[in-house]
Amino acid sequence: MSEQLQAQLDLLPGYLSSHLLISLSALGIGLLICLPLAVVVTRVQSLHWPTLTFASVMQTIPGIALLALMVPLLATIGFLPALVALVLYSMLPILRNTVTGILEVDPNLIEAADGLGMTSMQKLFRVELPLAAPVIIAGIRTSTVWVVGTATLSTPVGATSLGNFIFPGLQTQNATAVLVGSAAAAGLAIVLDQLIRLIEVASQRRSKGLGLAALSVLAVLIVFGLMPKIMTLTADRDRPTVVVGTKQFTEQYILGELISRTLDRAGFTVDLRPGLGTTVLFDAISDGSIDCYVDYSGTIWSNVMNRTDNPSADSVMSAVTRRLDSDFEILCLGPLGFENAYALAARGRLCDSLGISSISDLASHANSLVLGTDYDFPSRPEWASVRDRYGLAFDEIRQFDATLMYTAIGQGEVDVISAYSTDGRIADLDLLVLEDPFEAFPPYDAVILLSPRARHNENLTNALSGLIESISDDAMRQSNRRVDVDNETISAAADYLEERMK
Repeated sequence: MSEQLQAQLDLLPGYLSSHLLISLSALGIGLLICLPLAVVVTRVQSLHWPTLTFASVMQTIPGIALLALMVPLLATIGFLPALVALVLYSMLPILRNTVTGILEVDPNLIEAADGLGMTSMQKLFRVELPLAAPVIIAGIRTSTVWVVGTATLSTPVGATSLGNFIFPGLQTQNATAVLVGSAAAAGLAIVLDQLIRLIEVASQRRSKGLGLAALSVLAVLIVFGLMPKIMTLTADRDRPTVVVGTKQFTEQYILGELISRTLDRAGFTVDLRPGLGTTVLFDAISDGSIDCYVDYSGTIWSNVMNRTDNPSADSVMSAVTRRLDSDFEILCLGPLGFENAYALAARGRLCDSLGISSISDLASHANSLVLGTDYDFPSRPEWASVRDRYGLAFDEIRQFDATLMYTAIGQGEVDVISAYSTDGRIADLDLLVLEDPFEAFPPYDAVILLSPRARHNENLTNALSGLIESISDDAMRQSNRRVDVDNETISAAADYLEERMK
């Protein structure tokens, strides 16, 4: 068995149990809401259209968007926003099939039940629901598959799931991680779907043995899903838990692993939340949903402080530290020692042919070139500043996953990209980082941030202080290269980084 596969399989029990818990919880709540609501809808005709329309609208919202919307609405990250979004996502098949199944019961049978003097509740439980059961169960099975699949998207909002394989795997081009996560999600969906079918068959055959077997399997799955919570409750009380967040690119995953190791050695239990968005992370540390993460001074300068000027790196660092402390009670512990700046990079051969070496040179050719960016860049203040300062007007701007952005320029699909200065793929793809003579991009020193609660934990701050000014630009660049170019694991890249630390 390869080292890559073994590393992913070691993570499978934890991710699978968390995925199972959130999926079963969403389905259970969805059933508790939708089955009674569907019965009411069949009795009150005026509720039919608004109820099913609401469920349909929830279904048309892309899963990742629905999950992201829950974070600001609930003002937290993690299990709760993912659960609420998945409950909403589960509703349509259950509601529609239950309503359809009940309304399509043969009217002659309802009339016969009335003739026998049955009450409304007797008709519901003895006639309508039994006859509608196949349609209702079909809806539950559809909902189950949808929820299990959509739950993989909960990773960016801080909920642990099988998406913890898929999102980092896509970013780091780790096909093994993506395959393990995808196969586990597909397998779980099949198991739950067939389990529901088994319960249906047991009911039809009136087989107590088959029903008991199905319920036993369900009970085992529930216990397995609860294991992370049980382990948390029984964890060593002498090892306090620290929630560490990361953004959605290779460097952040490596730094998340480095911080986790540092805290583990210092006696902390680490709850790592990888792959969160920039805004989600900042909001989460502000409200204490996470305890620490690595950000960049230029990101805070532009996105939090809304500054467009560009003083020295030291001035930016000092202003950022003061603003975080005064307005958010967030502690900027200090710089890690390297800068990962946004930059525009172009294919070397293109630069040679057009005589381009700076963004100023690029401006006169931009209208015939295609710019490739990550998802965030076009909406960031830094891009507006650079675009306006140099008068850039590209023929087309195409947005990609950060990893696919590099693939796109490597294959010639775009001409220029919004690169990261510590990315090892720049040299590998023979890209030229264009000079920024007007200094439109601010400095991007990597810094460790601590939440208002975590900043008062002296043991935590002491443990992380050892990382301050310990990582050089070259060490970070080579560590990133080992993952992005050499296809090594995040763990191996973190090993290398630790060896190169000052």
